[in-house]
Amino acid sequence: MNDKLVFLGLLYFIQGIPYGLQLSLLPVYLRGAGHSLTHISLTKILYFPWVLKVLWAPLVDRTCTKRCWLVGTVAGLALTCLVSATISPDVQYMGVAGSLLAMNVLASVQDIAADGAAVRLLRGQGELGLGNTVQVVGYKAGSVFAGGGLLAVIDVAGWGWMFALLACVYGGVALFVWGAPVLDGESPRGQGEGRRGSKDVMQPWKVWRKLLSVPGTPWTMFYILTYKLGEQGAITMFPLFLLDHHMTARELGVWNGVVAMAFSICGSSIGGFLLSHIGLLMRRVFMMRTVSMVFQSSLLVVLEPSALMKGMAVLSLSLQHFIAGLITTLTFTTMMNCTQRAEESIQATHYSFLATLEVLGKLSFSALAGGLVDTVGFPIAFILFLFLTSSSALHVWRATETGILKEQLKEQPQ
Repeated sequence: MNDKLVFLGLLYFIQGIPYGLQLSLLPVYLRGAGHSLTHISLTKILYFPWVLKVLWAPLVDRTCTKRCWLVGTVAGLALTCLVSATISPDVQYMGVAGSLLAMNVLASVQDIAADGAAVRLLRGQGELGLGNTVQVVGYKAGSVFAGGGLLAVIDVAGWGWMFALLACVYGGVALFVWGAPVLDGESPRGQGEGRRGSKDVMQPWKVWRKLLSVPGTPWTMFYILTYKLGEQGAITMFPLFLLDHHMTARELGVWNGVVAMAFSICGSSIGGFLLSHIGLLMRRVFMMRTVSMVFQSSLLVVLEPSALMKGMAVLSLSLQHFIAGLITTLTFTTMMNCTQRAEESIQATHYSFLATLEVLGKLSFSALAGGLVDTVGFPIAFILFLFLTSSSALHVWRATETGILKEQLKEQPQ
């Protein structure tokens, strides 16, 4: 079990690096250069490969082995970082965007193979809880390493050295995956299976029909599309409000990029150990998130900088990320519970499909949040964020009352 957790933890750690670069570095960098919130929000388009990954997930599911896909994509990420080290971000903005886009393409393919490996390796509610905790915590730790760390020390180390370090990290993980014993039991695809897989790829409607017929999939689809809408708007915009009125870019890098993400990791870790009470826990956590959103929204009326306001802002960010971490672990466990009901030949595709919808829900709204704030202002926009957060809490409450979530858990071996 420890070997499985280390293996999955490393994969999801490096998978979080591109997200950290775009979440913590680009918005602060562009805002400091004088760009509008609308322009900053539109950089979310670099996440688009994560939305499209479900299109090539059947190919990853049915061809080669998970080890081959993982080694190939991680090695590609190492080469991309080496190229990025030669770029000057001050004068080559499109080069930076192109490098991050390439990293997202490779990371999205890696994610399909990693999810497929996780679905195959993790068995029973205990392993699922720990495995999904490692998945979420590893991803966020990679985000903190790349985003918070880079933003805090980029003035000292420089852009080139930071990407050279990332290239070394990716290269080391590629070598580790190549020799990882946890994948030794994986059998290569046979010729007949390859032909059937290729036929399914050429007839995607058959794959979609199988995906949608898996029990619990329709409810899970709606849930993951909507559960983070309000939260994502607040997480995207509140740090930029602080940058405009209360904090410097370096302070924001520490408090939002490192400290708040540390609270998020704590929340994700605790969520994995409380899965035996998932129904009751989800209801309470979603209500806590609504109360936290009310508190954060009340801070928007304070425009004058002060030590008290800065302390309240840090408290708000910490609570927000802690609760978000709890919810994310519970959500990904719910997704994997649903996926394990599917036949093995489409499990990686099914999980990638759900993960794509999860990214799509967050990406679509966060891309619009900046334009919304530019149009109506921070207070009105946060009222909408609060309404969406309250609606998702009601949706989860009803699901736990009607037994949809409990039904999934009863089918899982303990």
